[in-house]
Amino acid sequence: MELTVIGSSAKPAEASGCSTGSCGSTDDQMSHLPEEIRQKVFNHPCYSEDAHHYFARMHVAVAPACNIQCHYCNRKYDCSNESRPGVVSELLTPEQAVAKTKAVAANIPQMTVLGIAGPGDPLANPERTFDTFRRLSEEAPDIKLCVSTNGLSLPESVDELAKHNIDHVTITINCVDPKIGAQIYPWIYWNNRRVFGEKAAKILIRQQQKGLEMLVARGILVKVNSVMIPGVNDEHLKEVSRIVKEKGAFLHNVMPLIAEAEHGTFYGVMGQRSPEPEELQDLQDACAGDMNMMRHCRQCRADAVGLLGEDRGEEFTIDKIESMDIDYDEAMKKRAVVHAAIEQELDEKRAKKARLSSMFGSSASQSEKRPVLMAVATTGSDLINQHFGHATEFLVYEASSTGVRFISHRKVDQYCIGNDTCGEKESALSGSIRALKGCEVVLCAKIGYEPWEQLEQAGIQPNGEHAMEPIEEAVAQVYQEMDAAGKLDPAATVMTETA
Repeated sequence: MELTVIGSSAKPAEASGCSTGSCGSTDDQMSHLPEEIRQKVFNHPCYSEDAHHYFARMHVAVAPACNIQCHYCNRKYDCSNESRPGVVSELLTPEQAVAKTKAVAANIPQMTVLGIAGPGDPLANPERTFDTFRRLSEEAPDIKLCVSTNGLSLPESVDELAKHNIDHVTITINCVDPKIGAQIYPWIYWNNRRVFGEKAAKILIRQQQKGLEMLVARGILVKVNSVMIPGVNDEHLKEVSRIVKEKGAFLHNVMPLIAEAEHGTFYGVMGQRSPEPEELQDLQDACAGDMNMMRHCRQCRADAVGLLGEDRGEEFTIDKIESMDIDYDEAMKKRAVVHAAIEQELDEKRAKKARLSSMFGSSASQSEKRPVLMAVATTGSDLINQHFGHATEFLVYEASSTGVRFISHRKVDQYCIGNDTCGEKESALSGSIRALKGCEVVLCAKIGYEPWEQLEQAGIQPNGEHAMEPIEEAVAQVYQEMDAAGKLDPAATVMTETA
């Protein structure tokens, strides 16, 4: 039962990472935007559906200090084993950050965006942050500049952000109610003193909303991040989404709380649970409306490098870039060629999407067909090109009578690690099956007998027949096959309980 296809196509952005084909803003959602906004986001991997699996981003960790405390945050330095916000391996000076950015851009030509996201708050470190932006504007003018902030110091920073041509800002807004905020933020540092409880939350909320309004008035695109904390702000985030939409935010990213005890956060130590995948999906769907919902977020480290879903930071440590000879003028020429090739490929992909949409009917009988979740193993390039046992995450898509859409990514422990540590392999396989709860099909390039059998027992059908095929096309075809076999009737029993 070893099903595989060997071979790959050479593409300008070929690399591991997120390869979803419908992850953030849809074509319909993008089409209502003015042309100048679409031009700003078309190659921004954190803002555009198409861009995030073709273009890369990087973060530079120049901002160590923070002016608030969050119950879900624990900033760690010199840490290479965790992939979550606030974690870095190296703190950089502005000079080092510029050198690293130019080295990455020269070696990963599809990199388009440089962001400062910590490990503290960039706007609580204004000198270091804006010195970095000033230098990059002068020395690497072809790179977009972004900043992520908790918003406490945002209003007084808007003029400086605009001065440096920063036209993308992310604000983390977890509440608009001080009572809920007091459960998330124990204190803020405001006017040279600590403020606690609801009073602190009220100040933070006021500053966030004021900053959002000021940015929108300047024509700066705003993405709002919100951390979903079950039992604290999960229901409240619907109100947050409504308000930030009204105030002009372009994109809302509802992320799951990361609360493992080993991370040392208050929530982790106190046993606050993270949301289940279906809970996150339900909330994202409830918040979706006339504003884009971002579903492809990887909750990146503050020093992440590469495509979303990968981290190549170890290739660009300070000691390594010091030995690199970078001709950035020449690198910009190469980058322009690569970007043009990607744009051409994206045009072709959009044409394929249009053809794909025609595969789905709109009759009354079609509208009665139930949706199906399918998991995909992929190393990138929008292809089903990974062995089931090699996957460290699966991308989950929903196929329905109206089309195919990306839902989420689900991280797993790698099942096949090249040795005979049976206990560990069995544990990893069980964990993978639990992570795929709710999915009825798993699409991969290759799969062995043992996981095939256990997946079937769990009500998940393995499928290796679409290796090296585009993800959305394969998902649509499998959905049509299920329909033809009578498996999509509303009364059909769905066996997706995990073992």
